[in-house]
Parts: sequence; C-alpha cells; structure tokens
Amino acid sequence: MESSDAPVLEVRGVSKRFPGVQALTKVDFDVRRGEIHALLGENGAGKSTLMKILSGAYSKDDGEIIIRGQPVEIRSPRHSQELGISIIYQTFNQARHLTVAENILLGREPLTRWGTIDRQKLHEQVRELLDKVGLDADPRARVMDLSVAQRQMVEIAKALGLDANLIIMDEPTSALTGRETQRLFQIIHDLSSRGVSVIYISHRLEELKEVGDRVTVLRDGRRVGTLPIGQADFPTLVRMMVGRDLKLTMLTDRHVGSKEVLRIENLVRRGVVGPVSFVAHEGEIISLAGLVGSGRTSLARAIFGVDRLDGGQIYIGGHQVRIRKPQDAVRAGIGFLTEDRLVSGLAMSLSVAHNITLPSLSKFERLLMLNLESEREAAGKSIKQFSIATPSPDQTVRYLSGGNQQKVVLAKWMMANSRILFLDEPTQGIDVGAKEEVHRLMVDFTRRLGGTVIMISSDLPEVLRLSDRILVMRDGRIAGELPGIEATQEQVMNYALGVAEESLAG
Repeated sequence: MESSDAPVLEVRGVSKRFPGVQALTKVDFDVRRGEIHALLGENGAGKSTLMKILSGAYSKDDGEIIIRGQPVEIRSPRHSQELGISIIYQTFNQARHLTVAENILLGREPLTRWGTIDRQKLHEQVRELLDKVGLDADPRARVMDLSVAQRQMVEIAKALGLDANLIIMDEPTSALTGRETQRLFQIIHDLSSRGVSVIYISHRLEELKEVGDRVTVLRDGRRVGTLPIGQADFPTLVRMMVGRDLKLTMLTDRHVGSKEVLRIENLVRRGVVGPVSFVAHEGEIISLAGLVGSGRTSLARAIFGVDRLDGGQIYIGGHQVRIRKPQDAVRAGIGFLTEDRLVSGLAMSLSVAHNITLPSLSKFERLLMLNLESEREAAGKSIKQFSIATPSPDQTVRYLSGGNQQKVVLAKWMMANSRILFLDEPTQGIDVGAKEEVHRLMVDFTRRLGGTVIMISSDLPEVLRLSDRILVMRDGRIAGELPGIEATQEQVMNYALGVAEESLAG
C-alpha cells in the first residue's frame, strides 16, 4: 500500500433509518489514499446500506461525509461518480441485451462529429479496458451471452473506465476461479500503487491476507472495530462479526452409502457436456469441483431438464426416468438451487411463504382453489425449521438478507419432498454465520433425513470439509474422482487443470 495519512474518505457518525429498522447507528469509517480497506459483517450488518449512501443511492439521516478534506452531500449516483467514487455491486448493474462495449461506456460513448456513436473508437477503448482485467471477450458480444465470471470482469472494467479515486468492490470474487481471483488481486494492487483507494467487501476471510491493508467490521449497524490486517486472524474476525465463537461444520463420518439413488450413464449435451457417468447414494454429499466453464453447472442443468440432452440415461432408485423439463425433475424428487438465486431461484416480488410453496401448490389446492391458510401454516413451519429471519411469512423475499434468501430456496425444495438436491454455489455471497447454517442444513438433510446432495462449489475449503466424494470436471467431463477424507486442494486443482492426466501419461 502506498497511502498517506490523510483520508480520501471519512464517514463520521453516519446513521440511517428505514421503517421499523435502524440500519446504521453513528458509524465512523475512513479510507486513506491508495489503501485497500476491507469491510466485513454478516448480511444485515449495514455494509450495503453504507455503500449505497456513498454511491448516492441512499441519503444519510445523520452524520457527515468528507471527501479529500471537504464535507459533501452526495445527491445521486451521478454525483457520486463525479466525486470520484465507483461501485461494483454483487448483483450486476448491467443492461443484459446490450453489448460489452455499450455496457462499459454507457452514457460516455465516443461520438463522431455528426453526433453518432463512433463504434470503432468505442470498441478500441473497451478492448484496452478488457485487456487490463485480462478478459478475452469480444466488445461486440452481448452481456447476456457471457458467463457469470465474465460479467463480473466486465463490471470491473467499467469501474476502471470511470477513472475513479475510490472503487467499492462488493463480493468481487464470488464468481471467479482461482486464476481469475489472482488476476483481480493484481489489478487491485496496481490500482493501489497508483493511489486509487479500494473498499473491499467479502465473505471470504481467507482473501484478506492477500489483498487487504486494514479491516473494519460492522455488526447490527454499528462499527465493532478496525484492525491492521496483520492482527485480523480468522477467530478474531468471526468473533467480531457474529459476537461469539463459531464452530465450523465438518463431516466426521465420511462414507459412501450402499443404496443407489441416482445413476447417470453417458450423459451428453453436444459441445458442452459429456459423456458423463456417475452414481450417487443415499445420505451422500458429492461435490462437483473444477474451474468455471468446466461443465459443472451445464451438467446439473441438463439433469434437471433446463437444457436439452443429446444422449444418455438417467436412473432414479434403479428406474430409468425421462426428464425433458424441470417439472419432470421435480416429480422425480430432484431439486435445484441455482447459482443466481435472484434471477432463477426466487420470485423476488412474492412473499417468503409463496416462494417456499411455489413448486408444491398442488398440496394446498381444495376444489381448484388455493387454501391460503394451509399454505401459510406450512410455510410458517418451514420458516421455523430453517431459522429464516423474517418478520412475517408475508414479507416480500427481496427484503431478506442473502443468507435468508438462500434458506428460502432450500426450504422450497424440501417442501417439494426433494430427495436429491443439486446445490450450485450454495454459499456464494452469504456471510460466515449464514454459511455455517447452510452447511448444517446440508449435513442434516443427508445424515438425518437420508437425502442426497450434489454440490457445485468453487470454494475448495468448503468442498474438502463437506464432501464424501469429489468429482472433478474439466472440459465437460469428469477428469477424476477423490474420496473427501483424503483429498487435498492440490489434488483437486491437478485434475481441474489436467496436470494429473499429464503426469499419468508421462
């Protein structure tokens, strides 16, 4: 870090109230020139509220904001950008139907002398920004056709294009591979060396040693404290965040069950996946590991009936089933927690109760009418079972924290009597406390209820802690299988990168 003692940003005694909620209470926070300042806290701790105040999306109720020594009132997102602040949200702020170039320079497009967009210059400028973040994508490609990881890098390129003095990054590595994460860290350190300050929000505590200078922790809308990164060990940070010591969930009885639940034989989706074959057993947690783009999500989508299969057979309980659409999978006892819960996992405008019961509405039909009382009662039991923090079953699901939204999706599939759960990045973007609750629910579902979990995760420590078996995918195929109790991160990455096969061939 090359920072001066004078802060580029000071937040003094900032408070923010919403109806029935005190989101922030007299929060103090500062960032120095060239500093990478990590901001931590559980979902609902106030991080997003503070960042939205700095970005101009919210106005503060009390307190003072000082930028480069001058008190300011941030009036709007555009005003925030004019003050040199750029924010990269965890939920992408993108026009999906527009091109990469149009998204990155939206509202700032180079013009010809006739006032039209200069497409050649637009693409040249964007190509330079994409090269800085190491993204090999066509500036003319539509954003909707990119992977989640590529869209994340587009957001970072957009922030670089604004020439900001302070960049706020909210969970920037949640969808990135290890290689892409290291590239991002290089970009952040390069920004720091040029005097650009970064506020880095992440639930991945292990990243902080590589990227942070100082760390501030919020809890229940208040600042708990600020530490130099050298003093911020894992137990200390967890204690500051949740107010107690946290016992990590870990499988202690690794096993492969004897009863076959799911068998996949020679499954093929041409050009994307296959052929793939594997077996899953009752009470088992299997992880699909591998790099982003290795085919893990495509495999799950094909089994669940989202994408069309070109070949192969699916057997459940020893009987062949034909799954042409998700409804077939649900009837067969399969549930699918998708990677992007906000787009395809939840109906954000509906209540918690309606989201939980959505795949199971036939249970609550009486004479072709929906029994709302019965539905609400069943949802209430699920809310209690999954410890979903909501003031009411009627609360709109968009207002829940990320961890509670994820538990709503899990409750939904349990309500549908799913016996096989595909969980795609189940703890991505949720805090350490909620992450442990999701892990506990997974272990309870398999060990106590006899369900089967197939987890897709890019978080290798999570994979190693929770897996009975690990199937590593590369180029749409299973490159190797490892027993969870013996596997190491190095072994998983060797299969993911093809190193294991090369050494065997040698």
